[in-house]
Amino acid sequence: MNGPLICVIEDEEVIASAVAARLRAEGFTVEVAHDGHDGVALCERVRPDLVVLDLMLPGLDGLEVCRRVQHARPVPVLMLTARGDESDLLVGLAVGADDYMTKPFSPRELVARVRALLRRVERRPAPPGDALRLGTLEIDPAARQVRSEGEIVHLTPTEFDLLALLAARPGAVFSREQLLADVWGWRDGSGQRTVDSHVRGLRRKLGSDLVRTVHGVGYALESPA
Repeated sequence: MNGPLICVIEDEEVIASAVAARLRAEGFTVEVAHDGHDGVALCERVRPDLVVLDLMLPGLDGLEVCRRVQHARPVPVLMLTARGDESDLLVGLAVGADDYMTKPFSPRELVARVRALLRRVERRPAPPGDALRLGTLEIDPAARQVRSEGEIVHLTPTEFDLLALLAARPGAVFSREQLLADVWGWRDGSGQRTVDSHVRGLRRKLGSDLVRTVHGVGYALESPA
């Protein structure tokens, strides 16, 4: 039986071939595209379970590819970037990427990230529950929808999962390691910048005071007075 289908969209053929070979060796089915337009067309044609997407692509850049792929059908996206600019990473997460890795990266870690993202998809949707109200913020787990002051706020799937976890225990402090384990499914504590970037995304969309940083520990959702 073939494993989950992954589309690798990467213009550097050496990297694309290495990533595809490693994923196939781990039991995944892999399709490859080398530019943005071909990547979008490939995803529309084969409907992958996950996309490994380079940020810097010819034709369409990775951000636009991610927008188009996510607009057609929600699918987990692992973005690859050779740049460490935080603004680039935040934009990538804002348009729908679930995670990112900076080149050069370990093939072993890439496989671990892919497996973790697929496990998260299997856990969704969360069991329906009552809508949670925190001040002017309303979180509807059944609809996976968030409203702030009555207006719908568009969160990525990962941002929603992170917010829902924090909101379940307002005021409680969650370590980065705990958030990585519960939201991303990582048990080794790596990738803490991913947590920080998603928290910045929540603050940008819902207000800078929503999530409190507990220095040296992690984050807590502020409970409205």
